Amino acid sequence: MCCPFWEVAPVTLFDVAKKNVKGNLKHYLMYLISMISSVVIFFTFVSLQYSDEIRAGLESSESVRAIFAQASYLLMLFMAIFIWYSNSFFTKKRKKEVGLYSLLGVRKKTIARMLFYENVMMGAVALVAGIVLGTFLSKLFAMLFLRLMDSAVQVGVVFSFEALVHTTIVFAAMVLLTSVQGYRLIYRFKLIELFQAEKEGEVTPKPSFRGAAAAVALLAAGYWVMWQPIVTTGQYMRNLLFVLVVMVAGTYLLFRFVTVALLQAAKRSKSRYYRGINMIGTAQLMYRIQGNARVLTIISLLSAVTLSAGCVGYSMYYSNGKTAALVSPFSLMHVSKGEAFDAQVRSVLEQDREHPVELAQDLPVIKAKGVMTRSDILPPRYSREDDNPVKLIAASTYNKIQTELGRTGNVRLKGDEALGIKPMYTNYTSADYAGEALALQLPGGTRNAAFVGMTEERVLNWSFPDYMVIVSDEAFEDMSRQIAPIVYKAYKIAREQSMKQTSERLYALDAELRKLPTFYTEYRKGLEEAGINLFTLGFLGLVFLAATGSIIYFKQLTEAHSDKERYAILRKIGVRKKEVGLSVAKQTGFIFALPLAVGLLHCGAILKAITTLYGSVSEVNLTVPIASAMLVYLLLYCGYYALTVRSYNKIVNG
Repeated sequence: MCCPFWEVAPVTLFDVAKKNVKGNLKHYLMYLISMISSVVIFFTFVSLQYSDEIRAGLESSESVRAIFAQASYLLMLFMAIFIWYSNSFFTKKRKKEVGLYSLLGVRKKTIARMLFYENVMMGAVALVAGIVLGTFLSKLFAMLFLRLMDSAVQVGVVFSFEALVHTTIVFAAMVLLTSVQGYRLIYRFKLIELFQAEKEGEVTPKPSFRGAAAAVALLAAGYWVMWQPIVTTGQYMRNLLFVLVVMVAGTYLLFRFVTVALLQAAKRSKSRYYRGINMIGTAQLMYRIQGNARVLTIISLLSAVTLSAGCVGYSMYYSNGKTAALVSPFSLMHVSKGEAFDAQVRSVLEQDREHPVELAQDLPVIKAKGVMTRSDILPPRYSREDDNPVKLIAASTYNKIQTELGRTGNVRLKGDEALGIKPMYTNYTSADYAGEALALQLPGGTRNAAFVGMTEERVLNWSFPDYMVIVSDEAFEDMSRQIAPIVYKAYKIAREQSMKQTSERLYALDAELRKLPTFYTEYRKGLEEAGINLFTLGFLGLVFLAATGSIIYFKQLTEAHSDKERYAILRKIGVRKKEVGLSVAKQTGFIFALPLAVGLLHCGAILKAITTLYGSVSEVNLTVPIASAMLVYLLLYCGYYALTVRSYNKIVNG
């Protein structure tokens, strides 16, 4: 009787690598999702950079392409660091497996090739999946972007060959580098080191009052310098470098020593320390704090930058209409050039039936030379830019415009009293003006005006030099006999944010009209800038959040595999699974809460610094956008926490 013969196909090294990837897919899932998300967003940014619909829908399409290019480069740099960092977790986790291959007689070169193949397969899957998803989602992202821009341009699903080439080159290079990193793993360690990788520990840190005090001092110094007013570019660069250095050093010392102090304080609370298995959890946190300090420093700083960028981006978009109204209280304003020209302007406005004129006013203004006792408010360079940089408005004219615009807060001035109007993009207050004097140089001689304070409500559209002063009616009348006032023709128009065609027709009449911004031009320019920032910063923020959350996730799961045997022993001596789960939740919560709290603290300091640097930001209430951005970040962060606790608990309590 003959035995049947079956021909068995040879198993290649590539087949083994493919089987390993499938077997470890649950461990690689978060890494794959983060990689795929990065490819999708990178592909989207590059696609939008070359999109004809985007070019047609925006008035500043060239600047948009430049911003998308910069965002894609930033994303590329960040993802290179993230992929490299994540790879180190996986290689450490697999050292024991690699050691087993060596013990079975597999050559180092063969093992290295297998690791190389595995990483290439992972990268290829992420790249292909990301490009496919990015292609189908490109229409959605383009529609979302144009919606933020308030553009009516229709978009379709368009495959960008340029985006495909860019994305493939960038991520292929990243995958190749990390594959080489895995390839070199087998040659860096001895066999005994590979088997004892999970037993490698860190020295339990000792509490240090000096280290904790240094952390607080460095962060306090960084915050103080960050909040100082910036006068020159050189000062800005020096302050920026100083703040970067002390914030990184201070944050690391904070986690390195202040965290130890917190854990030591927890140990001194005997009632809590000996309750359940709190002693085990506290000891584990203390034992690993040095390694966690480096990771938590990176995450907290990235969280601060990400959250600050998101808050600023959403705040700019949220406050765009209010900011445009600050710059241009009227829909249109121009200097009167005679009855014929003024009639032409009025005719163009009246022809636009969709945007009727609701208010028309004449604002007589005297332009003169002057010297103020506070040279920072009226700097000498203003006189070099304009022979007559001071704009004078009568109190009665100002009050009339205030009433017409539906505002309150009329002014009362007499004699030589004057009231300053706050220049845009400054932090001046009424106290900065009160008691100061302005020497006006008139044809009949010098006339002094004494400031009694400052108001923030403007009645003239912004123009440079931005120095406006309200004077008493008698003073204005007296000066108008020496200098003939110029008349600003001001119009308030219905639905002013959409009067594009009318604005273009007006600019065609006279190029000089562009010198005084209309509400539409300011609103549209601000909308496009804020929309681009919100879109890019929002998506970059999501990638950064996914990456930082994944870093904690990988770190905690690496520790979970190391702790698996210890928790098994605890369960054998009677510790319930519920107690183990509670201990895991507390330890993980401590690790997640620390960078979140420090990141929020740094974010608050950064936002305060931005408010100090850009004075006009303080004129708009940004509580809603900032709170909304922080809430979204907090919810996503809590989602990562819940996922990490679930995975950790499944490993040690399964």
